[in-house]
Amino acid sequence: MKILVDRDKCRGSGECVKVCPRDAISLLEGAATIDESKCDFDGICIPACPHGAISFSEEEVE
Repeated sequence: MKILVDRDKCRGSGECVKVCPRDAISLLEGAATIDESKCDFDGICIPACPHGAISFSEEEVE
């Protein structure tokens, strides 16, 4: 599983940064960036984003 930020939707509000208990999200160049090595994939950031810019994605296994 991956967690994705749609940079076209992200407005850099920082709401996701505020709710992340693992400090896995930061704002870089005006958009959220997720450090997956810190992320526990609990998804708390998804509803926190007022622009719907964060989502889960299933990685395809080759």
